[in-house]
Amino acid sequence: MKSSVIFSITLVIISSIIVSQFLQSENEISTYIENSVPYVGTEIPRTEGLDGSGIKVAVIDTGVDFNHPDLLGWGPDGKVIGGYNFIQTNQLPMDRNGHGTKVAGIIAADGSTLGVAPKAKILAYKVSEDGEGVSSELISGAIQKAIEDEADIINISLGVNRTNSKIDSAVNYALEKGIFVVTAAGNDGPELKTIGSPGRNFESLTVGATYNNMTSSLIATLEIDEKQYTAIPMVGAPKTDKPVTGKIIFGGFGKISDLENLDVKDSILIVERGSDVEGELLFFSIKEKNAADAGAKALIVYNSESGIFLGELIHEFSGPEYSPQIPVVSVDREEGLEIIEKLENDSNGIMNLFYNPDFIAHFSSRGPVSPFYMKPDMVAPGAYINTTQIGSSYNFTSGTSFAAPHVSGAAALLLQNNPELENHELKSLLVTTVKPVSNAYGKEFSIHESGSGRLDIASAYNAKLIISPTNFVINFSSDEKSIQKELQLKLIEKELGKIDVKFEGPEFITFEQKIKDNNLQTEFTISGEKYGEYEGKIFINHEKIKYTIPIIIHYTEGSISTYQENEKLFFEINHPDKWSFTKITITNSKNGNTETITATPDRKPSMKIYENSEYWIEAKIMSDGNTTDAFDLIKINSISEKTEVIELRNIPEKQIILIISIIVVVGIIGLIIRK
Repeated sequence: MKSSVIFSITLVIISSIIVSQFLQSENEISTYIENSVPYVGTEIPRTEGLDGSGIKVAVIDTGVDFNHPDLLGWGPDGKVIGGYNFIQTNQLPMDRNGHGTKVAGIIAADGSTLGVAPKAKILAYKVSEDGEGVSSELISGAIQKAIEDEADIINISLGVNRTNSKIDSAVNYALEKGIFVVTAAGNDGPELKTIGSPGRNFESLTVGATYNNMTSSLIATLEIDEKQYTAIPMVGAPKTDKPVTGKIIFGGFGKISDLENLDVKDSILIVERGSDVEGELLFFSIKEKNAADAGAKALIVYNSESGIFLGELIHEFSGPEYSPQIPVVSVDREEGLEIIEKLENDSNGIMNLFYNPDFIAHFSSRGPVSPFYMKPDMVAPGAYINTTQIGSSYNFTSGTSFAAPHVSGAAALLLQNNPELENHELKSLLVTTVKPVSNAYGKEFSIHESGSGRLDIASAYNAKLIISPTNFVINFSSDEKSIQKELQLKLIEKELGKIDVKFEGPEFITFEQKIKDNNLQTEFTISGEKYGEYEGKIFINHEKIKYTIPIIIHYTEGSISTYQENEKLFFEINHPDKWSFTKITITNSKNGNTETITATPDRKPSMKIYENSEYWIEAKIMSDGNTTDAFDLIKINSISEKTEVIELRNIPEKQIILIISIIVVVGIIGLIIRK
């Protein structure tokens, strides 16, 4: 009996821990408020002649300060015509944090500052009090309320760095109802694969951030022995009038004791972040001063852990008398250690810190989120934006949270100009009429970083051609080297007329195209065996507007083929070499549900399906001890959908707790009775 009681208590404790962890992971959604550091200032772009009149934009955030003079008024006659407070349901959605007010100002401020669409109306849905976190149920509830309130556009500048099915389902429902949804990519860059829900949603328009395209931002180049490295200027670092050149010397942690026996005069010094003494605060400003005093011309600080970072030279501990003397940049740990390994060969470096008119913000989250579609869709100004703040004030702010409302405001202008635009048409006008964004070396940022490019409101307004899809993925394999894709072209006004089509991509891919029945029919053919992932772009010129359609290209050694029989999917694995095992992941594009099965050469894999959808198939094929990827997709439209599938993730959290608790209690009672 004693052992049974002990066991029962242990079971209860473990169950409680599991439940609490589940709820915490499901509920926590961080808003992006203080994760970015401003570089440059900007004015909010706006299009002459359009002001957003008649358009309602829902802001799902920390509320909105509707007493601000640029956002004045609550109710039908005010700027903020409605909304709901999900935190304190008996109060109006007044913002006490500032995040939502900043977002609303970028969209529709109308006073001392002008938002992108100053005459648009705001619906404020308060789902967080302090901007630090909110449950998925509150966001989902706010989306549902925005639908009921007949919002035209929903802006969600919140997110998590993982998939959240509840939020994704709510976003999909809003899109089905004809509401245009804009989401922030997040602020977990510059690493790849850092976009979470709702930014990773397939159909919503996801926005990353650029530095200011109206003035300039400080960026850096670093070349050592003719190899280019990714470097981020530290905040407060002086720009260079001309490139700094010098021998690379390793200086430990940049202490005076590390440098006193080194000849670092006219060198570029590289040091490690932090200190070798536990608890010692060795600020970047101290490292910079020590390097400058020793005669170094520039300083590189590599990370003490994986990843890159943004450092600050000017801070509360640097003192008012401190002024940086030499350019300072940060690099990630891997590249820093690589540089140090070269030093035996007397490596020489070239560093330059200069102003560039446009650049992807280092904090902006990157894709990919899936091998089957692209995120982010585009980028917009999101650094050092001067916008409205609580308490009738204004403030400079940074983050993808403030890039997204630029696009929401732009969408309001386009909808005002043409209220008949459908979601996919509006998205097409915005994401295909972009401007390219280049890095410090003049090379365009990758699709995973910038999507199709940076928002260009004027081009979107003047555009008359709607293109569908706005981007796509091509899956080549060793047994399928020719792929056909069709783009639907719709002209808003007049006949299509003459268009010019051009493809830019890997030289081992040939491209052919023709126009038939207002459709652009394309064929891509690959040669050789250069397996891997590549990027390409189709450019369409029509009536002085250049449209951009980005393409992700997978070229895999093996392949997987999918076909349907009744309510089952069957899979066939092909590989030029003998394969032994395959792991297959199937994703339902409609709801994001995934299922994993395995296959061997003597066993034909299959999976039962329950609803019509496009299914994404990813296979990892093992052959001769090596694992290679393969991709396929299939669209199902023939399922009767009479079968209902109960999914745990769709059950409300309180009910989940109740169910688990009942199971635990019943189990304990059963054990006690048995004994």
